[in-house]
Amino acid sequence: MAMYKYKYNPRTVKYEKVKLTWKDKLLRFMTYFAATLVLALLYNLVFSAFFDTPREKELMRENKQLALQYEILNKKFDLVEKTLDDLQRRDNNIYRVIFETEPIPSSVREAGFGGSERYEKLRGLDDSELVIKTSKRLDKLSKQLYIQSKSYDQIINKAENKEEMLASIPAIQPISNDDLTRTASGYGWRIHPIYKIKKFHDGMDFTAPTGTEVYATGDGVVSKVKNSYRGYGKRVVIDHGFGYKTRYAHLTSFNVRRGEKVKRGDVIGYVGNSGLSTAPHLHYEVEKDGEKANPVHYYFNDLTPEQYEKMIFISSNSGQSFD
Repeated sequence: MAMYKYKYNPRTVKYEKVKLTWKDKLLRFMTYFAATLVLALLYNLVFSAFFDTPREKELMRENKQLALQYEILNKKFDLVEKTLDDLQRRDNNIYRVIFETEPIPSSVREAGFGGSERYEKLRGLDDSELVIKTSKRLDKLSKQLYIQSKSYDQIINKAENKEEMLASIPAIQPISNDDLTRTASGYGWRIHPIYKIKKFHDGMDFTAPTGTEVYATGDGVVSKVKNSYRGYGKRVVIDHGFGYKTRYAHLTSFNVRRGEKVKRGDVIGYVGNSGLSTAPHLHYEVEKDGEKANPVHYYFNDLTPEQYEKMIFISSNSGQSFD
């Protein structure tokens, strides 16, 4: 900054040197500084309004890339969800039907994670709704995949025991009945032979002479051998595992004891007329998961399709049971 300034003197018609005081110097400095500061601020405002800084440009590129990645990720989620949905349908409608396992309820498969506070830490971020939505989808998919994985573990275990299960299912007739002439009263509403009232008959009756051999219809363990003068009379119950039980009633004598392991086709007793019965016959029941089932559905191991149709016709047309 100059130490002097020049002032025109009209009397001498000359510019005369005038020495600046410290106040003049300070005032001049403040004026220059203020002007420079104002220009700098104006320049910064104009530049910021119309131009992006290198850092802002870099951040904008990163945001665009992240948005693109989220879009690609969500498209991948769509494919994963579609594939998982197909696996779940196969699991419920094929694999679990084959191995006679209850389907997994959709309420279990579709259940999310409880509590919105799980995603609170993601709020306040740029595009937080997109991040939260993606996180929720990922969590839901993770849980569904875990459930499906456990389901396949169960199916694999069933498959490993498939041979044992097939041998345990009650799949033959309990007495020799090749010509089906011994088929009598079937499963359903029948007239009780003694009380003459309509009563639900929850098994099948096979007529046969006293002493006719009665066979175990599947592998299992004898869970009950009971002698009674009423109701089912002398009867045997076999627990086949896998939710199956069978009952053989109105026997004349036993050929097994409680706790004994039996194979399909083993003789477990003999046809009789014990208990509440009007003639020598075998009353046979099948139970699945605690519910009585129609035994006619389980003769797939020793009947042709034609014989099966004939047995259904005979058993369904009987108006009165034998017990």
